[in-house]
This record gives sequence, structure tokens and C-alpha cells, in this order.
Amino acid sequence: MNWPDHAIWWHVYPLGFLGKRKLPALADWLDHVLELGCNGLMLGPVFASESHGYDTTDHFRVDPRLGTEDDLVALIDQARSRGVRVMLDGVFNHVGRSYGHREWWIPEGDDYRVFEGHRSLVVLDHANPAVADHVTGVLDYWTERGVDAWRLDAAYAVPRPFWRTVTDRTRAKHPGVWFSGEVIHGDYDAYVSEGGLDTVTQYELWKAIWSSLNDVNPHELAWTLGRHNELLETFAPQTFVGNHDVTRIASRLTEPGHLPHALAVLFTVGGVPSIYAGDERGWQGVKEEREGGDDAIRPEFPPIPDGLGDDGLDIQRLHQLLIGIRRRHPWLVRAQAEVHTLGDGVLAYTLKAQENAVAVALNFGDRRAAAKLPPAAWTHEAGEATINPDGTADLPPLGWTVASTA
Repeated sequence: MNWPDHAIWWHVYPLGFLGKRKLPALADWLDHVLELGCNGLMLGPVFASESHGYDTTDHFRVDPRLGTEDDLVALIDQARSRGVRVMLDGVFNHVGRSYGHREWWIPEGDDYRVFEGHRSLVVLDHANPAVADHVTGVLDYWTERGVDAWRLDAAYAVPRPFWRTVTDRTRAKHPGVWFSGEVIHGDYDAYVSEGGLDTVTQYELWKAIWSSLNDVNPHELAWTLGRHNELLETFAPQTFVGNHDVTRIASRLTEPGHLPHALAVLFTVGGVPSIYAGDERGWQGVKEEREGGDDAIRPEFPPIPDGLGDDGLDIQRLHQLLIGIRRRHPWLVRAQAEVHTLGDGVLAYTLKAQENAVAVALNFGDRRAAAKLPPAAWTHEAGEATINPDGTADLPPLGWTVASTA
């Protein structure tokens, strides 16, 4: 397997996380990243911008609020010396109003085309070859300085041939670079096969996880696992239960006891998982559709991990436990799920690779329930219940279990 198949990302929104500190302060969190079991640092926008980072003014300059180019390179170097890969957020669909190349904007009426009604975000003309040249130059510049991967913001809003052009050009010089496109809806496969991306964000799975748990109805999640299997035939989707754009999973779930269920799915199904900073401590935060509505999900963190205290330490240990299972079974990255029990509030599935297997049984409801899985010599890995050799599992209310044959 190549390196992205082993990646588990810790996702940080620097402009919120750091407060008045600069990028080098993130190096003090690398031990935390590694102790979680992650080996990737996914950074939100770091380039010069007008406000929140997605209204870029200069792709070749680090936002002064975060420091300098030397600061960013120093952080990348420190991360890589610890075996931690670094992903940057490439915002190439739109720019801020004070961006310097208005000849790359698209006239529309008395103004210019904007992104999803946001007047401060002006869309670039991706049919203009100069824009492809510019984006390729940006990718080359920062990849040359040690960046391993790119999150391509609003990838769904950019023509797929544009992505193919810039990713092909970049890979010609940097063959190991990895591209993850933000795709909320649409033809996920096409962004990989036609656009040249390596993966896209799996919003379908994200929604199915919390929605099924809140409804105490696993059918939506079971259906989505089938869809997820189809994607895995082409690529390993980028999976998550939280990011900088959505209500935190601990706030999204109606029943706090469902958090282990959500995490069990995230860390057993195929894909390349990411954890949004703070979720590993069960932090709360609700996204609101208003000016400043992201503030609650993008808070400042303490200068060092010790500042987190003991709050949510049990949830962090649960993350470590489940990531440990993922590390012991690295083949899960491309494993397809087979559902064996789908009933009233109960979902049980297995994932297999040659002679290895992992089984997951989840009780969404508040009454005891039974699940049936294939007979095997199941070894308990996590959760309150065990799976018997005949494949049966007796699950307590809100119970769950993960087992393996290895």
C-alpha cells in the first residue's frame, strides 16, 4: 500500500485554533497527534486572506495572522521529522474581493460571479488557461516546500477537466502528492476518474451515520454502506464524522450514548479517516447559518495539549482504542462492508481481507437486542459485548462491539 492508505488525519482550522499564536505553536501538538494514533496534520487555510481564510488574497503568502513562509516550512519540517504528513487547504474555486487578478473573474451583470451567494467570494474563471497555470504554480511552490497532500476546497464547483489539468501537471513533478476534493454532492467517482483527484469527502456516509443514529433506524446507514462499497471499487473515500464546516458530532447526536457507535463505524469501514480537532474530547459546537455562524465550531485551543485537562479524556481513549484496531488491520482502508443483521435498531456487518475479518455489531436502541454474524473464532477488540463463536452477540441497550479473527 502507498502512504495515503496508512494515513489518519487530525484536522485543524489554524485561524481559530491558534488564536494570536503562530503556526510554529502547532508543533507542540505533534505528540498529541501521534498519541491519538494519527500520522497526518490536515490544515485549514493558511494563505493570506481577508477574514476566514477562504477569501484568499495571495496564494503565495502565508496569512500574517499565522506567521511567515518560514514558519509554515518549519512546521512542515518538524511534522515530517516525526513521520507526520501535512495537508494544506487549496482554495482555488474563489478568491477575496481584494485579490489582485480581476481579469480572472467572470463578469455577471453589474458585478462578478460569486460563490453560492457570498458576495465576498468571487469565482475564478476556470476556462482561462492563466488560472490553470496559476493554480499549478501554487501547488508546485508549496509541494516543493514539503507539503504531502491538498484538500481542494469546493471541488464540486470547479469543472472536472480543470482539476485533471492541474493534478496531472503537479504529479508530473511531484508523483507522491495526494489530492482530496471537497465534494458534498454529485458524482463522487467522476471527480476521481475524470478530475484526477485521489479521493473526495464522503458526506453521504457522514450524514447517514448521525441521521440513522438519531432516528434509531439503521436502514439509511446500511444503504449508504452499499453505496460506499461501490466507491471503494474505485478509490478510498475520505471519511469523517466532523470537520470545520459542520456541527460537531457530539452536538449533532441526540443521544450521547451513540458517540461510540459513530466512531466504531468511522474507524472500521473502508476509507481514509480524519478527526476534527476537539472531537476526540467530545467537544460541543453548533454551526449556524449566519455571519459568524462557524465561530462555535472553530474555537481557540490551549497552547499545549495539557491545557485540555481531563474533560473528555474517556472519549479520547475511545478514539485511541478504535484507531489502534485500524492500525492492527490496515487492510480496512479498502475493505467493503457486508451487512448480516439489519433490524429494529440493530446493525451488524463484517469486513474481510483474505483470511482476516473484522465484525461490528451496533444496538441503536434502548433495549437489549441480538445480532447475528458469521460463525468464527471472534476475538473481542472493543465495546461492551462479545461475539460468540456461533456468530451471535447479545447487545445491551445502546451496546456495541468490535471483534476480529486475527
